[in-house]
Amino acid sequence: MTSLFDVTDNDDILALQPRLTDEDAGVRRIALIDLADLEEPDGLLWLVDRLAHDPAEEVRAEAARLLEAWEDEPVVEALCQALTDHSPAVQAAAAQSLSLLKSEAAGRVILPWTGHADIGVRIAAFRALRELRFPQAAPAALLALDDHDANVRREAVGVLGWLKQLDALPALARLASDDPDTEVRRAATGALGLASDAQVLPALRQALQDQAWQVREEAATTLGKVGHADAGAALVEALGDDYWQVRLRATRSLGRLRYAPALDALIETLGHRISNLRKEAALALGELNERGAIAPLLAAQDDGDPEVRKAVRIALSQLQ
Repeated sequence: MTSLFDVTDNDDILALQPRLTDEDAGVRRIALIDLADLEEPDGLLWLVDRLAHDPAEEVRAEAARLLEAWEDEPVVEALCQALTDHSPAVQAAAAQSLSLLKSEAAGRVILPWTGHADIGVRIAAFRALRELRFPQAAPAALLALDDHDANVRREAVGVLGWLKQLDALPALARLASDDPDTEVRRAATGALGLASDAQVLPALRQALQDQAWQVREEAATTLGKVGHADAGAALVEALGDDYWQVRLRATRSLGRLRYAPALDALIETLGHRISNLRKEAALALGELNERGAIAPLLAAQDDGDPEVRKAVRIALSQLQ
């Protein structure tokens, strides 16, 4: 049988042969690390081979980690194949290496795996494609918004959000409102911020009333990003949310929108017991550019929190 060492005349690689074929898995694993340090194309063959065939999962996992720097299509295919390994450690290492790839060619290899029968494979494939911002992934991601697994749907939302796929807005709005999974609703709500189109406002207002505070928090943030003053009234109402995290994001967004009718509500928030809220209220009041904010800000100059005092100084510099 032909050995991989028969295809190389690289002395450094040949010198590693005894350790790469050692019976001890620990010795083989360290030898693979030394092999990868050589950064030789001939060594790549051995890394791919060990990823697929080494009997020890720790060696296969190490090979998957070491292949993260290589974007050759055979390597990407080998990493995709490793997503089906019976070892969770190998699967995780392969998924991590795939998520670090940057080339469009890698995207072409990964894309077919988004339709794999295994849920974990689909998740890893979409996660890698999200980082690549691979435009050809949009149709598969749209289709996956109806996947039976919530984690797959969430990763598909991430792909569409990174791609700023405007034709996905209706489907994202549907998920933001109706998906049974909190994290999918939250991700879809955030992805609606990819457009400044007023058509997303109804879905975002509805998300601001979601039963899960994480979704309400995301909606409050996204409404500020979308940048429509029509969202102001809903954000003022959110200043009374039971969760301070939602109130904080609503405060920040009201400042971004420069929503003048929020003046009194923001002044009231300036006296809140939570210092992070007082800080955000001060910054928002500065952004409103309303003279009525000057007196309350001057009174807050002696706040007990230095971060609040700094925010007050910034706000006053904007108003004076």
